[in-house]
Amino acid sequence: MVAFLSSWPWENLGNLKYLLYGPLIANVVYARMYEETPKFNWCLHILILCALRGAVYTLCSGLNHWHFLTRRRRVVQQTVDFKQIDSEWHWDNFILLHAFMGLMATYTFPVFTNLPIWNSKGYLFALLLHIAVVEPLYYFVHMLLHSDYLFTNYHSLHHSSVVPQTLTAGLATPLEHIIFGLIMGIPILATCLLGYGSLKLIYGYVLIFDFLKCLGHGYTECVPPVIFEFLPFLKYLIYTPTYHYLHRKEMNTNFCLFMPLYDALGNTLNKKSWELHKKIFSGENTKEPDFVFLMHCVDVISSIHVPFVLRSFVSLPYTTRLFLFPLWPLAFATTMLLWMFGKAFLVMGYTLRGRVHQSWCVPRYGFQNEALNGGGTLFVKKLPDLRVRVTHGNTLTAAVILSEIPKEVKEVFLTGATSKLGRAIALYLCRRGVRVMMLTKSTERFQSIQNEAAEEHRSCLVQVTKFQAAQHCKTWVVGKWITPREQRWAPSGTHFNQFVVPSILEFRRDCTYGKLAAMKLPEDVQGLGTCEYTMDRGVVHACHAGGVVHFLEGYKNHEVGTIDVDMIDVVWEAAMKHGLRPV
Repeated sequence: MVAFLSSWPWENLGNLKYLLYGPLIANVVYARMYEETPKFNWCLHILILCALRGAVYTLCSGLNHWHFLTRRRRVVQQTVDFKQIDSEWHWDNFILLHAFMGLMATYTFPVFTNLPIWNSKGYLFALLLHIAVVEPLYYFVHMLLHSDYLFTNYHSLHHSSVVPQTLTAGLATPLEHIIFGLIMGIPILATCLLGYGSLKLIYGYVLIFDFLKCLGHGYTECVPPVIFEFLPFLKYLIYTPTYHYLHRKEMNTNFCLFMPLYDALGNTLNKKSWELHKKIFSGENTKEPDFVFLMHCVDVISSIHVPFVLRSFVSLPYTTRLFLFPLWPLAFATTMLLWMFGKAFLVMGYTLRGRVHQSWCVPRYGFQNEALNGGGTLFVKKLPDLRVRVTHGNTLTAAVILSEIPKEVKEVFLTGATSKLGRAIALYLCRRGVRVMMLTKSTERFQSIQNEAAEEHRSCLVQVTKFQAAQHCKTWVVGKWITPREQRWAPSGTHFNQFVVPSILEFRRDCTYGKLAAMKLPEDVQGLGTCEYTMDRGVVHACHAGGVVHFLEGYKNHEVGTIDVDMIDVVWEAAMKHGLRPV
């Protein structure tokens, strides 16, 4: 049997839960439209406060995921995975609950009807009440929540998140949030009853309370130890992310709300708190990456699909959504600044078989990267003593594309035919006796590729210069973007394989369209919580997967420049061996 108040009453509503704010919105609209003299409206202020609370958690979550700034001061090295993101998806349930608790309080206590905007004395009373009442009361309740029955039926949910992050603060049962809401309301109600309450006090206390919760639940140590060295008494007045992490890890110490003073008085203060705090802040705990995948931007609007903008959004495959368009000017300005002054920065990471894998973003677009480094050759030529192996991963990309072409196919139409991938695909297919129509106007480049093929296979490579040549071919491999008008030349029933970014428009209803070449990472991957562009969860671009295989196999050579066609089958078999799977 489910324990009382251990699940949310609107749990089955999903995102429709936000309709429960409807009565408050209706009250505000009615008052604005039909009341001649506008009155003090608590429904309006509660809605504003709810929005601000949500903004505090969202902004703190974003800052927490600025891995390029915070990676050396992370309390936990593991990153948040999809399972934890899903469990914390409705982290803001407590804001909705507290909205109705606040509304009930305003109707229950007449003192809330005529509050002044500002009363300086109220802040002092609220601070004293917080220190003398809220902190010890929360400490006592928190210790009770760790008793067997209450922990099993209630508080274990909060501790189920492996990696503490800002939004973890909201993951708790309704009973816990009711208790915490009542405790948080004590200084507000008492100060108002004493006649020192004000509107700014309510806003300020609630938002500071939320900010401090975000601070402690974040996995980035942002409190400099020098503060405690210079003013030692402060270590008993404010906790740190490391301090709270030790509570989550060991669970029998560090129970305080914000002030370790009460742990010291209750003899529950973890003796390792300050030493570990120094160690983490100094960066000693940092693990350097074993594998780095360099990715690039596709377009301005999709550049928002990063963890430090919206954590939940990036845990789903990228699709263009209406709420993104107002952010376009900011995304464009940021992209331009990074283009001019920025450098590669860390975006996401995961762990595979004990090794740290990271994805870094180069603030350039795909065509710029190719022009800049020639598929990695620039690094190898300019840095002959390079101690890391460089790979473009396109050998596995070619293998994935080729695996999607049925064995019985005898004719293929290929665009982007003289690119690295186009060349490798054409040469591989001609070995199978497949006739490849290579769309290119450069006879010189075509002949160069044709001359690479064995003499008995050269006749399988055919240069074409117009799309009309493929009007009877039902297998198209698209390596260069084609318009809907050009797609019309494909006969009904054509399948469009593609390795072009972004993908072509799915214009033809009588044809089928393949996805970008991709592979699913092995099942034992840990800490993966970000979808790579339009890829599904756990799926990465084939070039990323190619780099992973290169690393796992321990190849000593670089994989740069042109693709070695003889290695395509070898790399494919290696990918299967290490547990990567085609999508």
